[in-house]
Amino acid sequence: MRYPDDADRYATILKDPRSFVVSPNLADYEAARSAFSWEQARAALSGLPGGDGLNIAYEAVDRHARGPRANRVALRWIGKAGERRDYTYGELAISTNRFANALQSVGVKAGDSVFILLGRVPELYVGMLGALKLKCVVSPLFSAFGPEPIATRMEIGDARVLVTTEALYRRKVEALRERLPKLECVILIDAEEDSERTRSWRKLMQAAQEIFNIAPTDPRETALLHFTSGTTGRPKGVIHVHEAVVTHYATGRYALDLHDGDRFWCTADPGWVTGTSYGVIAPLTHGVTNIVVEAEFDAPSWYGVLAQERVTVWYTAPTAIRMMMKLGADAVKDYDLSALRFAASVGEPLNAEAVVWGVEAFGLPFHDNWWQTETGGIMIANFASMDIKPGSMGRPLPGVEAEILRRKANGGIETLGAGEEGELALKSGWPSMMRGYLHEEARYRKCFVGEWYLTGDLARYDSDGYFWFVGRADDVIKSSGHLIGPFEVESALMEHPAVAEAAVIGKPDPIAGEIVKAFVALKLGFEADELMRKDLLGHARKRLGAAVAPKEIEFRGNLPKTRSGKIMRRLLKARELGLPEGDLSTLESDER
Repeated sequence: MRYPDDADRYATILKDPRSFVVSPNLADYEAARSAFSWEQARAALSGLPGGDGLNIAYEAVDRHARGPRANRVALRWIGKAGERRDYTYGELAISTNRFANALQSVGVKAGDSVFILLGRVPELYVGMLGALKLKCVVSPLFSAFGPEPIATRMEIGDARVLVTTEALYRRKVEALRERLPKLECVILIDAEEDSERTRSWRKLMQAAQEIFNIAPTDPRETALLHFTSGTTGRPKGVIHVHEAVVTHYATGRYALDLHDGDRFWCTADPGWVTGTSYGVIAPLTHGVTNIVVEAEFDAPSWYGVLAQERVTVWYTAPTAIRMMMKLGADAVKDYDLSALRFAASVGEPLNAEAVVWGVEAFGLPFHDNWWQTETGGIMIANFASMDIKPGSMGRPLPGVEAEILRRKANGGIETLGAGEEGELALKSGWPSMMRGYLHEEARYRKCFVGEWYLTGDLARYDSDGYFWFVGRADDVIKSSGHLIGPFEVESALMEHPAVAEAAVIGKPDPIAGEIVKAFVALKLGFEADELMRKDLLGHARKRLGAAVAPKEIEFRGNLPKTRSGKIMRRLLKARELGLPEGDLSTLESDER
């Protein structure tokens, strides 16, 4: 791997095959694509005994518990106070069997919706997998949600069961329970006894049998319900099926390069689709040890986890990377991270500066990848064996066909070529493709034109087949005849040594139509004064040209972000223009 010098800082990072600790699963990209089929990917999984279909929980737990990995640690849980609890695959199979039986004992059946409102505690993982064994529809929620977003999601999802803590129930659910007539069972993981309206997890689990036989499972049966927020209106309930596990397994192999014996850490909460697809399912289907950290982000603590647990593969988010960048690369030097061989990022596009900083701090770049709640799994990625063009999303996974399209006035589409900007589209047919928006069929159908799923993201690809994110279709700025993607401007600002975070919006202008306005958070030690503003404006003009560079810069201590780490540009724009702020249920950090 070549680390670019300062004169060529954002040039392609070349991979040297001699430096690989293990041979990458995808060693030859073109050969892998030409040989790949989803049928072959499906054959790498076991399927239920007797050919009775495909169940996510069986592939993640039981097939390992019945084989040589039975005594391998499946989950290593690290609590907020530093306590540790290990679950082998054999133990996890028994615990999830007990919970499936516990659900049955209170009248829950296949198809019922089980919502789980917990922090990253072991019961969250046992609850999800146990409910999947019973063929329930599982929907994990962020424990930091307020009462209204919780109730809204449970209403949309026809919640039958809620698993939570006593404190979360009393503070966030109990007063709104009349809005949830289908909610018949609330299970409290920390209650010692049953009450009139709640059940004790401990008592249910103690009474439950250790053996549970998963019923025949059609791969097309609904397994997961994830919610994604729009700019306005109610959140969308995205439906995924048991067949999605094929994508989770294949992308864990190719995009995250999981090998037998790895110690894997995905920092995402399962309340976000990444935390389910890659914080639970993908690593367990590969039979690796999955590290779960209860505490929220703290850079020194995270470095300690990477070092102490000898993490080999790490999947995190751009927000966390930028927060680590604020502290500088020297903060990493006191930790032995020699076990780490692959680091990846998702949540929003990763700026080139952050990719390159990974080499400086960790000795290896962050591998960006792209996907959505609707796709269910990684679609485009920078692979372990592949040269990296900092700022690029990478190339499509084997089995994924991606194009850049333009919608036509007559409702049709046209395919664009290399270098042309348009809407990123995926050809239907991958196993984790969403199967609908719950109760919103018309909204779902609008996402498709023929066999193409139109993502709503604008992008382009270059002559080497690497895809580059431009922006959300509704984020693109039209200024004096130019179409400007926010990500391009944000990336240029991020290259300035003082900038920690940047977000760009279009602001109405009577002459240009819109001008580019940037919101900037500075790194520690830099002053947000007029001198800095002029320096940043000059830097941006030099990098982008006067037509694209921001005309205004506003300094912020922090930028509003979702709990999954995405900067909420539309919220910045709404506040700038005095417009309705829309759905804020996923808002995590916000410093006006």
